[in-house]
Amino acid sequence: MSLRFLCLLAALSLGLSLLAQPNFTRQDTLRGSITPERAWWDLTYYHLSVAVDPEAQTLEGTNLIQYRVLEQPQRMQIDLQPPMQATAFHQDGEELRFERDGNVYWVEVPTDVVKGQVYELTVAFGGNPPVAANPPWDGGLTWAERKGKPFIATSCQGDGASLWWPCKDHMYDETDSMLISVTVPEALMDVSNGQLRGVDENGDGTKTFHWFVNNPINNYGVNLNIGDYIHWGEVYEGEKGNLACDYYVLRGNKEKAEKQFAQVPMMLEAFEHWFGPYPFYEDGYKLVEVPYLGMEHQSSVTYGNYFRNGYLGTDLSSSGWGLKFDFIIIHESGHEWFANNITYQDIADMWVHEGFTAYSENLYLDYHFGTNAASEYVLGTRSAISNDRPIIGYYDVNHSGSGDMYYKGANLLHTLRQVVDDDEKWRSILRGLNETFYHQTVTTQQVEDYLSEQAGRDLSAVFDQYLRDTRIPVLEYRLNNGRFNYRWGNAVRGFDLPIEVMLNGEVVKLEPIQSWQSLKGWEDGTEVVIDPDYYVGYMNLTGK
Repeated sequence: MSLRFLCLLAALSLGLSLLAQPNFTRQDTLRGSITPERAWWDLTYYHLSVAVDPEAQTLEGTNLIQYRVLEQPQRMQIDLQPPMQATAFHQDGEELRFERDGNVYWVEVPTDVVKGQVYELTVAFGGNPPVAANPPWDGGLTWAERKGKPFIATSCQGDGASLWWPCKDHMYDETDSMLISVTVPEALMDVSNGQLRGVDENGDGTKTFHWFVNNPINNYGVNLNIGDYIHWGEVYEGEKGNLACDYYVLRGNKEKAEKQFAQVPMMLEAFEHWFGPYPFYEDGYKLVEVPYLGMEHQSSVTYGNYFRNGYLGTDLSSSGWGLKFDFIIIHESGHEWFANNITYQDIADMWVHEGFTAYSENLYLDYHFGTNAASEYVLGTRSAISNDRPIIGYYDVNHSGSGDMYYKGANLLHTLRQVVDDDEKWRSILRGLNETFYHQTVTTQQVEDYLSEQAGRDLSAVFDQYLRDTRIPVLEYRLNNGRFNYRWGNAVRGFDLPIEVMLNGEVVKLEPIQSWQSLKGWEDGTEVVIDPDYYVGYMNLTGK
């Protein structure tokens, strides 16, 4: 057996039956499901206004929530997690009754609201938000200092935007647009999402920055980045015209940042080629230095990779190609297409964000360095796959699947590229995804169905294998009496991935199933090579 196959074999015996379901709470359900108290209203607009006190590490402000009535109203669910507190709710000048239930506020809205009409509810809130222990993986605020000045940022995927501001904290319903007004000490600057509309000099030692987001935005994509920033920019001539690219780094870092951020136009060129136009031309593209590694905040991508290539200077693929690009610039920007343009409705389907975006890394290499470089890179990332649990998580409880969603997801997509076997068609499929689901929230089933339809074959069993099972399928074969016999083993029922093999140097396309099939004319001793671009194991059963 090959070393590659032995590495894969370690995970083959792990069955789904061995994986115990976590214990979920009522709060998990309130956070992760479309409750009746969420379903009756459609979010249309936010105006988040927040004052940041770096010394006290507090946030104080209001959030105006504009919504459209879809059906007979019940009480309204607004999410805000302790220790943050909502202190008042108002609508049409009327103070509303409310009660707290853990991470949720139940708000008694007027019963005479009219179906189809739009209303505005304002929440006053404040407190000391959670401090992120290990951002961006642990959500909250990062309160840091650089050269004696505050350096502050938010990051909250998974834990939820309601860690620091009151909102409808479920991914299925995105606001159509948003105004973000952030008040900070006058020596500092805030950089948030969208375009800067203006800056108010308040006369009390503070300034307020007003950022407007023209496009739908998911909750965790909303961010604050506060520091002693300097700014410069450029215009990228892209598929939809001129795209404003703006860069914000701490004072003193501009020279090395300018050199490293030269990869932004290269990224845009590659990703517009593969995925279609950058999805937020009206809001521009920003790259913003922060005191943690980085995150895909929409039109305000955050960066903390110390202005060097790789992932903190290392190559996650061990192929050498991972040092040809800055991981954070490429990966986090790839999320503008897969996370911000196409957004999961339920975090159980997080692979739609991370699998496609991890795959974008090798498509960047493909565009700038060639197909062989891309293949070597994505194959190299297989060493990071643990096959510990399924990529799809549990629905309606805010539960994501295995971290394999990154590189197992990328290798699934790389495998599907081989199935399609036409690079221009594959490119049209990726671009079509971003066009078909433009500015939408989706389920994995929608994405799977789209890929099956465009590939021209039912891939449902293939998706079940890689997304909902932990086993790696094994191509079992044997040479006997002038025949090459083959089948899929270690696979879900109905698994039927086509694959290419080389028999004595001749490329042969196979359509294996889970019962034995055979080809005549291949004697014992035939050299069998499985195309490594398919993420599968293989086993020679000749003589057994």
